[in-house]
Amino acid sequence: MKTAFTGKPYANPYIAGIVLGVVLFAAYYLTGTGLGASGAVARLTVSAQAVVAPRHVDRNAYLADMAGGDSNAMDNWIVMVTAGALLGGFLSALFNRRLKVETQKGPGISKRQRWMFALIGGGLMGFGARLARGCTSGQALSGGAVLSVGSWAFMFAVFASGYALAWFVRRLWLQPAAEGE
Repeated sequence: MKTAFTGKPYANPYIAGIVLGVVLFAAYYLTGTGLGASGAVARLTVSAQAVVAPRHVDRNAYLADMAGGDSNAMDNWIVMVTAGALLGGFLSALFNRRLKVETQKGPGISKRQRWMFALIGGGLMGFGARLARGCTSGQALSGGAVLSVGSWAFMFAVFASGYALAWFVRRLWLQPAAEGE
């Protein structure tokens, strides 16, 4: 039998949005750049590549910009911002008694399928983020805050495609209808 979840309630979304706006403003004011996360993942990947195939990194202009020669791909502000976000999220869940290992899924999908779709979707999003030269947080928060037309168009496209795709996968999350309904 499942027990009721005993964690503390989540923050008020309006207050959390205001705090996020203040953090974004502080990031621009203190560092001259906005927020984002995909750059840290790219730097982690290039850092691993530099260990395995350093000559390949040096010969590729895109990779060399991050880790060519004696430079360290992990020596960048975005790595620390992303590490701080991960640590902050972990500590928040821990202190608010919401930390647990679980797979959230609907009744129409198995755990294995859920993980498979999550990995495929994450890979596509990661590829798209590098192709677009920024992730959704960088585009939506940072680009949207400076009124970048491309960022606003991107976010409208994300929401529109999310709603369109939701129609096709909704059966995986909904309870099956009972006989005779």
